[in-house]
Amino acid sequence: MRPADHPSTPEGWGRAEGPFSGRGPLPPRARLLLPVVVSLVIGVGGTVFQLGGLRMWGLATWHPVVALAFAVAGPLLLLAARRYPGPTVAAVLAVTVGDVLVQPHVVAPFAAAAFAIVLALARGARVWTFASVAGAWLAGLAGLSLIGEEWPPPRLVATTVGLIVVLGAGEFLRTRRQRIRERQLLWQRRREDAAAEERVRIARELHDVLAHSLSQISVQAGVGLHLLDAQPEQARSALESIRVTSRTALDEVRSVLGVLRSDDPSRSATVGAADVPGAGRTPQPGLSNLPGLVDSVATPTMTTSLEGDIDLDLPPATQSALYRIAQESLTNAVRHAQASAVAVRLKPLPDAVELTVSDDGVGLERTEPGRGMLGMRERAELLGGTLDVGPTEGGGTTVRATIPRRRP
Repeated sequence: MRPADHPSTPEGWGRAEGPFSGRGPLPPRARLLLPVVVSLVIGVGGTVFQLGGLRMWGLATWHPVVALAFAVAGPLLLLAARRYPGPTVAAVLAVTVGDVLVQPHVVAPFAAAAFAIVLALARGARVWTFASVAGAWLAGLAGLSLIGEEWPPPRLVATTVGLIVVLGAGEFLRTRRQRIRERQLLWQRRREDAAAEERVRIARELHDVLAHSLSQISVQAGVGLHLLDAQPEQARSALESIRVTSRTALDEVRSVLGVLRSDDPSRSATVGAADVPGAGRTPQPGLSNLPGLVDSVATPTMTTSLEGDIDLDLPPATQSALYRIAQESLTNAVRHAQASAVAVRLKPLPDAVELTVSDDGVGLERTEPGRGMLGMRERAELLGGTLDVGPTEGGGTTVRATIPRRRP
């Protein structure tokens, strides 16, 4: 933000900047020169025309060169309106007052003053504009009185109404500019928020996939090493489980990272991996994948069970959230709980689905939730649900997630 737009700086001293800066139907140079050219045409042409008529009636009191100098000076000062809108409107109005005093009957050069007022207000130099207009109005009336000239009431009323109209037009443009800028900033913030949400989503997905898969691989590798000599068949089963787990994890990682490798990166901040071409063909896991997930974490020292109906009519986002919450809960049970049994239960409610994962391990030990716990809570809350973690009767930990059947 430049000084002309900053509320804590004198309005109009700096370069003005806004939604129209450098953008619009006309190039910046054309938009800068257009008011100058129009003011010159109106000012010079009108002055020449009126001076000819005034000389015929014997009302011209100054040499035509002086009147033309005032008619040219005002439009040329508009060249500085973009950089210094406040001082420019003051200078143009000063030239206009001088022109009124030397040629009270010439009115055409006032076009430059109108442009200066509108441009200054549109660029935010309100204090400069209103102060300059009031000062020029009072100085003009006082000067006319001193030189013995008076404007007729119709012209006085017309000039006052004209100033009010010009000030209103400038305020309208300023308000319109401000609203457009606010919409642009709001759109930019929405894009940034969407990008941040997508980064969080990708990080959450990667955490869930990698944490669960690596935990399973570590556990199965330990089982395989332990049973390699005594029970080769069990060791072979553990190695097969490692192979399946690693392959599934790679597919899911490709699905998540496919968003970043899409051909249209601008869409990756607002859509999911399944909506982006080239984002991977692996669908998001759902309730139908729960049995395989529960069976995959079972070990000779820990049994797992699944209760409830997995054929529920739920949106894909809800099924994916329930799956990921169950996955993270099972991962925690494997890594931290030292449990001998883990039970996963799905309970349909009238307007929601309740997922419970309970173990008989050592219980809650951490005083602050880790990334996995935060990820589970975020998944539930994003769909309008809740997540509670507490101790199980008789020891252990229970994770209970309640998610509405339809996202509110």
